Amino acid sequence: MRVLSYLVIFFAMVIGPSYAHALSNQPIHWGFKKGVNEQQAEAGPQLDAVLEKYGGFYKGDPNSKTLYLTFDNGYENGYTPKILAVLKKEKVPATFFVTGHYLESQPKLVKQMVKEGHIVGNHSWFHPDLTTKSDDRIREELDKVKVATKKLTGQKKMKYVRPPRGVLSERTLKVAKDAGYTHVMWSLAFVDWNINHQRGWKYSYDNIMRQVHPGAVILLHTVSKDNADALDKVIKDLKKKGYKFKSLDDFPKKK
Repeated sequence: MRVLSYLVIFFAMVIGPSYAHALSNQPIHWGFKKGVNEQQAEAGPQLDAVLEKYGGFYKGDPNSKTLYLTFDNGYENGYTPKILAVLKKEKVPATFFVTGHYLESQPKLVKQMVKEGHIVGNHSWFHPDLTTKSDDRIREELDKVKVATKKLTGQKKMKYVRPPRGVLSERTLKVAKDAGYTHVMWSLAFVDWNINHQRGWKYSYDNIMRQVHPGAVILLHTVSKDNADALDKVIKDLKKKGYKFKSLDDFPKKK
């Protein structure tokens, strides 16, 4: 009994504190109140605070009509070439968050992204819910994408990460930050990824124009025909409204 008591005390003193001070791994499913009438979207004080604590962001300056265009690329559905052509014609920079599957199955398109001045971001190798994975596994997921992208395209740095499924936690935020990544969430999105439920270009166009606001980080999926068909008009009409598109590398840094 005495030995058992000593063991209990030992674990309480040595191991206990590490658990007491461990970061929360409570899953956060990213969501926000959508922007309307060109007023910014709002994720709320709690999400704002935890994201900012680890250097992440989901929207920019509310007083600057600047937009940041991002795409998630889990797999190819035949529309990325059209999207890239529009971006090139309109001289709009974008960030493409890719998975391991995309890197392995679409090397030419990934090379084209970098060659044409876009950023390739990290969307993990296997697209898992990172909150269910160990710290080591998260680092492995991110490192494999980083290494493969550099080998394929020559892109020297990979600074931006977007968690699969929009699920994160304080723990996963810290693991990614410690690995050199900035979490990039979003403030404008809609259901565009369902390839069996595409509704026509106007569905995409209307959703973007309805939610757009200064500093918006726009999330689109390249598997969507609606997005590919709407993008040219979206960009032209947003420019007419006074918006300008910038790279994530131009996102204003916190002082």
